[in-house]
Amino acid sequence: MSLAQLDLKASIRTAVLEVFDTMLSMELTDLEDSRDITENGNRIVGTVSLAGDVLGNVNLHVGEAFARCLTAGMLGMALEEVDSEEEIHDVIGELSNMIGGNLKSKLCDAGLPCDLSIPSITSGRDFHIESKGWALNERLVFGHAEHVAMIQAFIKPGV
Repeated sequence: MSLAQLDLKASIRTAVLEVFDTMLSMELTDLEDSRDITENGNRIVGTVSLAGDVLGNVNLHVGEAFARCLTAGMLGMALEEVDSEEEIHDVIGELSNMIGGNLKSKLCDAGLPCDLSIPSITSGRDFHIESKGWALNERLVFGHAEHVAMIQAFIKPGV
């Protein structure tokens, strides 16, 4: 399979839904709109990169309140017990790693071997993450209760 034949949107959608269901027993709904995920300006972004026959980035954007909810769910804690920024960052990093790993596996199975970086975390109130010059890019938005998560994926052939 060539990179042009990959249905990136479907691959990312499947990865996100599987990870949230398996790891958090959390059902997400597709949101077609572009709701604000910052929740009063605070958000956390987990990023993993792909390198090999394919280059790319996968970014998981969540607001601070959703990040706390995800952390509680993943670590089996009550929401009010989540007080460590390190725990929150670890969970968002792990979720982005699992989503990126799912995409990596699909790419490798398609004859496009690549490696996955360790996750990096960006958090704060006023920042933008831009990626330019990619062959394929997708932006998907999901909802759970009052929370919103956004996934961005960017890929291109490796050199």
